[in-house]
Amino acid sequence: MASVVLTGSADLLGTRVRALLEAGGAVLALDDLELTSPDLKRSLEGATTVVHLAEDLVGTRALLEACSSVGVSTFVLLSSATVYGAWSNNPVPLTEDATVRPNPGLTFASDAAERERLVGEWRLRHPDATAAVLRPAVPVVEEGSGWLSRALRATARIRCDRDDPPGQFLHLDDLAGAIDLARRSRLDGAYNVAPDGWITGEDLRALTGGPPVRLPERLANRLARWRCRLGLGSAPNGIAPYARLSWVVANDRLRAAGWSATHTNEEAFVAGHRPAPWSLISPRRRQELALGAMVVAGLAVVAGAGVGLRRWTRRVRAQRALSALARKFDHVSAGPDQAAAW
Repeated sequence: MASVVLTGSADLLGTRVRALLEAGGAVLALDDLELTSPDLKRSLEGATTVVHLAEDLVGTRALLEACSSVGVSTFVLLSSATVYGAWSNNPVPLTEDATVRPNPGLTFASDAAERERLVGEWRLRHPDATAAVLRPAVPVVEEGSGWLSRALRATARIRCDRDDPPGQFLHLDDLAGAIDLARRSRLDGAYNVAPDGWITGEDLRALTGGPPVRLPERLANRLARWRCRLGLGSAPNGIAPYARLSWVVANDRLRAAGWSATHTNEEAFVAGHRPAPWSLISPRRRQELALGAMVVAGLAVVAGAGVGLRRWTRRVRAQRALSALARKFDHVSAGPDQAAAW
């Protein structure tokens, strides 16, 4: 039987990790359905190492239970730097000692934090085992960037007046290398995975080539919710804070373990992002289009206010009519003759 078990091997990251693991021996790849199969424990017999890339919470619980039964001694979990949350008081950069506090509303980040908690409990029950938790920055690759990169880019087009956060981008080749290192070196604990440093907000604007629409915070948040409810773009609910506030991480701990990125943040970003249509437009035309977008947003607000005013007017009229009816009823009820007449 294979001594290394890999989950989540079907996507672009999984195929890279599998190739690295197979270079050192046989690998048993499990799909999501197999994680909840009654035969899971039998499948894991003889395994000493599990590399868990799948994101399913139910599957994670079942996998950890099976690992306890067969004596797995090395566990590697793929988490995400989104577990730190995007908050205005975040230090720049965040280290592994920072509190895990994902923003409410982003299910991906909350689920990642829960998977970390489950693995932490498993590690406490098995003091002789190791459990590495890897928290990568935004992963990107030439073949097609993942949902997180697309969502951040879509949401970043509408910003609050004060928002101009830095960003970090990690090439999948470097993330696969970090996962393999964690397995080979039996790393233990949490490790951030990101290239050195980060891209400033100003440089990000230059790379994207698109001017963000600057709006008051309340209006920007409202537009983000509307986009999500209407299914516009690829931005899920809860992603807005991650596009507007800093959550860049420090990689010192992983570097000390022997890892280094082969792609800088800028190189990874360029590799994973196709040139936006904005980059083909002159700066003057960009400004005109940005101002036009702001006018449209303003008209939407005015239209919303008009609808609210009409509703308020109807409500006041209804209340006045009910009050008049109540007064008439009270007057008629003053005596039986008047009530009969009424």
